[in-house]
Amino acid sequence: MLAGAKRIVVKVGSALVADAASGDADRAWLTAFAADAARLMQDGTQLLVVSSGAVALGRRRLGLTRKALTLPEKQAAAAAGQSLLMRAWEEAFEPHGRTVAQVLMTRDDTEVRRRWLNARATTETLLGLGAVPVVNENDTVVTEEIRYGDNDRLAARVAQMIGADRLVLLSDIDGLYTADPRRDPAAWRLERIETLTPEIVAMAGGANAGAGVGTGGMATKLAAARIAQGAGCATIITLGRRERPLGALGEGAAATIIEAGTTPAAAYKSWIAGSLSPAGTLVVDAGAAKALMSGKSLLSAGVRRVEGRFGKGDAVLIVGEDGAEIGRGLSRYDAVDAEQIAGLRSDAIEAVIGYTAGPMVHADDLVKG
Repeated sequence: MLAGAKRIVVKVGSALVADAASGDADRAWLTAFAADAARLMQDGTQLLVVSSGAVALGRRRLGLTRKALTLPEKQAAAAAGQSLLMRAWEEAFEPHGRTVAQVLMTRDDTEVRRRWLNARATTETLLGLGAVPVVNENDTVVTEEIRYGDNDRLAARVAQMIGADRLVLLSDIDGLYTADPRRDPAAWRLERIETLTPEIVAMAGGANAGAGVGTGGMATKLAAARIAQGAGCATIITLGRRERPLGALGEGAAATIIEAGTTPAAAYKSWIAGSLSPAGTLVVDAGAAKALMSGKSLLSAGVRRVEGRFGKGDAVLIVGEDGAEIGRGLSRYDAVDAEQIAGLRSDAIEAVIGYTAGPMVHADDLVKG
């Protein structure tokens, strides 16, 4: 199921990270997981981990033994436990020479376009450098209004943001069943799902609810799978409480896979083309127009005029000097900076505005008209 994947997001829950008996990090499980992840990375796959566990590790550190914690207590536990969580991941990947990088997010980081672009740039750079980004919700400061509430959805948004082609949700059951398999001997596991129909989604409401994968568990996984599917990313739900869950998948372990239906690149381009209203216009010369039609990025040197008031990350229309539409894409500069660097060579940008963000519109963020 992971064969051929270029970029994988794996969601790891608190029950896997923290040992229930001791409250400490489950280093044996993390070590085995990291070994499998390192093998995938050695073969060229980029891997990002979305990891819970800060609250579970921090509550013991602070002596918070009650089962139910107040929101301030959870935030305090997250603050105390996040360093323990990162230390555990660092120790797991250290024998494989892989650098682990902490990335804390709130919902705004994947919903507000400018913050989305910044978060994407950071994670893309980390992945390109061979690091393992470990993402968690920033529970220390997050409020109910800006929180995801579960890391399944966070993982799906991150998969969407970085253009992953596999989202692996490690669960306490080996996939989605037609009913609770402990109560219904006739229940069977769905191995492959093409469309998340209402009938399939309804199965999550009662599937193994007693084991924590009912409304609060499997339902959120299917919600995450729907997000990922729309982004061209396949979702795999499989049993996490085994020594080598990633390696087991490669050996044919039981799982449910929700197919993508398209590619991440195609889904992203479709979003740019049909879901965003252009906030401005870039008028380009004939040379730039020819380069764009051949799949190249739009460089500042080819921009003749900037129209409208747009921010970094906003959609812009790209037209030729005759007014004909060439395409549309996401600007890497706001309108004020774009006006200042229009017509300049790339190596002259930083001297004028104090920084450079590369081409005006990158080919990855551009759809031809």
